[in-house]
Amino acid sequence: MTSLLKRPQRFVRPVFATLLCAVVIGIPLWLAIVTSFKTSTESQKPNLALPTDWNLLENLEYVITNGQLFQGLFWSTVITVPTVVLLALFGSMAAWVFARRGGIWLGVLYAIAISGVLLPPAIITLALVLRQLGLQGTPFGLIAAYTGMHLATVVFFVTGFVRTIPIELEEAATIDGAGPIRTFFSIILPLLGPVIATVTIMNVLFAWNDMFFAFFVVGGTEFATAPLNLFGVASAVLYVENWNLIFAYVLMMSIPLVVVFVVLQRKIVSGITSGAVK
Repeated sequence: MTSLLKRPQRFVRPVFATLLCAVVIGIPLWLAIVTSFKTSTESQKPNLALPTDWNLLENLEYVITNGQLFQGLFWSTVITVPTVVLLALFGSMAAWVFARRGGIWLGVLYAIAISGVLLPPAIITLALVLRQLGLQGTPFGLIAAYTGMHLATVVFFVTGFVRTIPIELEEAATIDGAGPIRTFFSIILPLLGPVIATVTIMNVLFAWNDMFFAFFVVGGTEFATAPLNLFGVASAVLYVENWNLIFAYVLMMSIPLVVVFVVLQRKIVSGITSGAVK
């Protein structure tokens, strides 16, 4: 009798979750897609209806030529890729040390290292420091800012994951004559694939979509990222009420994020299942 009562619940919960995702994610996504296909006149009042005149190619041509889309995507890539690589590398190294070493002082350093998860970055201080270092208004300054702001999050996530790795693997590598650097890159780093993929997705989403910190560091220069260019053309009365152009820009800017998410999501699933089998 109990099993008969549980059977409907097995179907109700997945259906409810699917409907919830369709409403929360599907409706806004559909609105963005159909609006990007519409003409300027038809997009004055965004709705879920299909366009009567399909105008996507013209909209894309306009945002590419007047919205500096490719230039913004280029600098977003130049800034995002080094940021996630530095975060994954330095964060994993620091997390390995924190997870394997003990002592009061190292515990204090760990607490300081992860304090950035809770403490908000001071944008004025950040801008002044970058100016003193000569990095204000350069991609290197924005890369340094992103790396410093999110290093605490990477250390926090990776440290907990390293503690689940058997220390006997490192001891075996040491017996075979491997030093700390070789042990890290040959043993530890390959095992950190799932957690690195997770923090990479988080950092890519932030660095790619961020406009606030990018505005203070590289705003008004030729190194403007895609969100800055979108904000610039939208606030310059160029795209006012032209929702078709705005959504066309947003869709083009989101394509690299979708690709990264799909690729890394598969790595996360494969890493978790392989670890469970082992």
